[in-house]
Amino acid sequence: MLGGVGTLYYGDSGTPIGIEDRALAHLKIAITTKLRRGESFTLSWRHADDQPRGRSTLWLHASIPLRFVFDEPESPELSRQWIEDLMRSANSTGGIQLVPEQLDTDPIPTLPEQPVQVGVDVQEVDAKTKAQTA
Repeated sequence: MLGGVGTLYYGDSGTPIGIEDRALAHLKIAITTKLRRGESFTLSWRHADDQPRGRSTLWLHASIPLRFVFDEPESPELSRQWIEDLMRSANSTGGIQLVPEQLDTDPIPTLPEQPVQVGVDVQEVDAKTKAQTA
């Protein structure tokens, strides 16, 4: 379910950049971490469907005013993996690429020759699999 749409204000241009609240919360962590370390970098994103086709890039530097405004009053639960992905991209030559969150879609491990067991704890299946291969 899509949450509220927050706004990123950068510099004195006054041009708001609309970013979904959950994405903006993760982006805020990555950006403030980099700026706190005194590191400058770029932030790039594809334009939304309701905007002219294309993409945009900002050069982020600690001396330029930056403000995050969230539509939702409560902070979302953060994904460590998404923050790490954003930080990894920030350290690349292309800078932070604002990409959708990668949800954990790995298949649940199953025992060979047995059907998937609904309601069984995944750790139990992992332990049984390890015991069988040992």
